Formats: sequence, structure tokens, C-alpha cells
Amino acid sequence: MSDRKITSWLTDMDGVLIREDKAIPGAAELIKQWQDTDTPFLVLTNNSTYTPRDLSARLQHMGLKIPEERIWTSALATATFLADQKPNATAYVVGEAGLTTAIHEAGLIMTETNPDYVVLGETRSYSFEAIAKAVRLINNGARFIATNPDATSPTLEGPLPATGAVAALISKATNRSPYIVGKPNPMMFRSALNKLGVHSDDTGMIGDRMDTDVISGMEAGLHTVLVLSGISDKQEIERYPFRPKEVIDSVADLVETATDAPKASSAKTSAAKKKG
Repeated sequence: MSDRKITSWLTDMDGVLIREDKAIPGAAELIKQWQDTDTPFLVLTNNSTYTPRDLSARLQHMGLKIPEERIWTSALATATFLADQKPNATAYVVGEAGLTTAIHEAGLIMTETNPDYVVLGETRSYSFEAIAKAVRLINNGARFIATNPDATSPTLEGPLPATGAVAALISKATNRSPYIVGKPNPMMFRSALNKLGVHSDDTGMIGDRMDTDVISGMEAGLHTVLVLSGISDKQEIERYPFRPKEVIDSVADLVETATDAPKASSAKTSAAKKKG
């Protein structure tokens, strides 16, 4: 058990706050608790499709009142990274409004003519023409950036090819691997910490995946909390050589204790942590 005083939080969205377009029990109560106590927090997502305003409206329909300024996407992290690397850089962007809006607001210039970067994000309508153009531009010297490594995107109809899968196609055609800004790159967490104006020593990260949330939270120096309400179960934990600081059933276990150093809320949770 960590003795760290956790005064701010980063949390994943899918599998932690929502699942299949429904709020997970306890999520609304935890968000309200953070808001009532002025606890700094950000909701993180690797999905670059939507703007924070779009996501805020979507979450509102599920009963989660999260303002857009409390949402941090891989698109925002990518745009922030590029603006820091090269202010006023040019980029050929493959993605939807979440990414193009972030790129524009960061002061970058979108172009198809000799761009500094090719930026690949999430979209439900990848076109062969756009992919072929990205390949040509990268072969001509543009640097290859991807918002996230996810190979598939979940939908009600089943998984769809996502950024990671298309990035692999482009990499095969160019022999160039992208620099990926989203999770599991700790860069996404560092940019989120900068936005909140908080320090990693005082911040917890809640996620449902060992291979993105826990490892990147750990490498960014955060207190990591794995919830079992999403993709991971206890058997999944055993596959990895690292461990989260805490394992809990869901965010409902953090209600009433979110502003204190995290504590297990049940004997069952404590037993799970000891085993892990």
C-alpha cells in the first residue's frame, strides 16, 4: 500500500467510466465527488475521432457530467507535442474532427504539399487514396506520427480496424515506424499533468488495461489503479512482469476515498492486491 497522498486524478474512459455506451455504476458518483471537492482530474482517451466537446455531450447522455475542459484525448496530446517540437509546423492529417480541430487550434498548418509531418489518427472512413498519399509523403521525407497504437476500435457491430492497424500498413509500405504519442507513451500523461498543473507524485491513474494504462502510468511516475470493470481480469495481471499499485473491482470502490491516499474498500480487494 502506498503512503502517497493522492490529490489529483487521471482516468481512462472506456472500461473505467463507461462500457457499451452506458455509465459504469459508481462513475457518476466519483466524478461528482471530485467536482464537489475541487479535485483536479482529467478523463483520458486514446480515441482521436471526437473533440472534447463531442465527448462531453456523449458522456452527458450517459449521466456523466464532465465538461470538455476535463477531457484529454490522444489528438490533443499529439497536437501539443507537435506544436512543442516545431511551432507552426505543417502536417498532412488523416483523421476526423477530433484530430483536425486539435491540430488547427495548436497553430499547425494542414497541407498536402511537402508537410513536415504525416499525422495518422482514428477515422471510420480510411480511404485508399489518403493512405497512398501518406505513404508518398513519408517516402519524400515527412515524419510519421500516429495518435495511438490501438489496432482495433470497438463498435456495437464488432471491432473495426483502427489507427494501429493502418499505421502497420503504412509502415510496411515505407519502412518507417511512427512515433506514437498516445498511451502507452507516458508523453500523453505528462501533457495531461501539464494541463492540470499538477505533479506526478500527487496523481493517480485509473485504467482497465495493463498494456497501456498501467505501464504508461507507472513510467510517468503515477500511482496506478487497475479496475476489473473493463478488459482486464486477475489472470491478465499475471501475464506481466509489473504490477499496478492497486487492483479494485470498479471506480465505485474509490467513492468517498478519492481525495485521500487510495485504500481498498473491501477484504476481497485487499486479497486481490496481496495476490498481485
